[in-house]
Amino acid sequence: MAKAVLTGTHFMNGDEACCEGALAAGCRFFAGYPITPATEVAERMSRRLPQVGGIFIQMEDEIASMAAILGASWGGVKSMTSTSGPGFSLMMENLGLGLCTETPCVVCNVQRAGPSTGLPTLVGQGDMMQARWGSHGVYEIIALAPASPQEMFDHTITAFNLSEQFRLPVLIMADEVVGHMNERVVIPPEGEIKLNDRPKPTVPPAQYRPYEAGPDGVAPMAVAGEGYHMHVTGLTHDERGYPVMDAATQKAMTDRLVGKIKNNLDRISDYSTLYLDDAEVVVVAYGISARSARGAVLAAREQGIKVGLVKLNVVWPFPEPFVRELAGRVRALIMPEINLGQMVLELERLAQGRCRVRLVSHPGGGIITPARVLEAVREEIKVAA
Repeated sequence: MAKAVLTGTHFMNGDEACCEGALAAGCRFFAGYPITPATEVAERMSRRLPQVGGIFIQMEDEIASMAAILGASWGGVKSMTSTSGPGFSLMMENLGLGLCTETPCVVCNVQRAGPSTGLPTLVGQGDMMQARWGSHGVYEIIALAPASPQEMFDHTITAFNLSEQFRLPVLIMADEVVGHMNERVVIPPEGEIKLNDRPKPTVPPAQYRPYEAGPDGVAPMAVAGEGYHMHVTGLTHDERGYPVMDAATQKAMTDRLVGKIKNNLDRISDYSTLYLDDAEVVVVAYGISARSARGAVLAAREQGIKVGLVKLNVVWPFPEPFVRELAGRVRALIMPEINLGQMVLELERLAQGRCRVRLVSHPGGGIITPARVLEAVREEIKVAA
């Protein structure tokens, strides 16, 4: 049997690195439907999973794919799927089911330009608000945004760990350029990869309640077939998992779904910073746009411009306390993103007029160049002067 963790240094694209990260995280079930530019994730999974004792299934569509990984998770297996814009839209109903039933799994969306079929082979970042609000009702979500093949590997492991730790579907919001970019990926020895597993019941089956939250707001999760009674439903339910149709139960359930994320922001939020100590203008970016932003910031610094960088690794939940504090001490925040303004709305909401907020964007088909970001930085410095 082949190794689940291909240790060492490899040259691979982001989609392939996502597959290897999933295997290293313990994923042993993948259900999906081919779609550009995410197909390479499924292709590699179809070869690698049988080598490590896992199961790959090509489903009839993305609706079924999402349903399948939810079922596999309740069977005790770490599971995932991958897709792009049109397939992501089809997954929204069952994503909500996974959130309501608190089912750990991972969805990788390699974004392309839309709407509809759009530009299947070209980059976009137009699904960022859909990631947060695409399913209906009251909930919170966790979503990561890798900016390189190495981060596709690393963030996939993180996505599985967060999914297991907080019992919910976790999204990887990649993009076509990162998915198809070939770079060096360093895979550490298996023993150096930290993994989380879902909390298990510590009480006898007769005392088990599938949705009775622990101290951190997360309920222990039994595996179907191990003797624990469980009722899994998308209806509003009580701690036993039984449907209860009243406002009080709805509030108790949604308080748990929201609270386990909002009350653990310090354990979930992840961002990196550069040159913030004296920055007058700060670029906030994610995914492939963060690489352009870094190039622009380094070029600006060489010209003596006091600019900093915030790279969002976890985009949802948005790092509200940090951004709110940052907006109170800089003159401007700039966000490059390959859409016509999505995550920049979070900057505007948190800045509350205390600093200028500027969007650098286009609707898809190519990256935001470092030159465009640098031009925006220069203009904001002039305004500040």
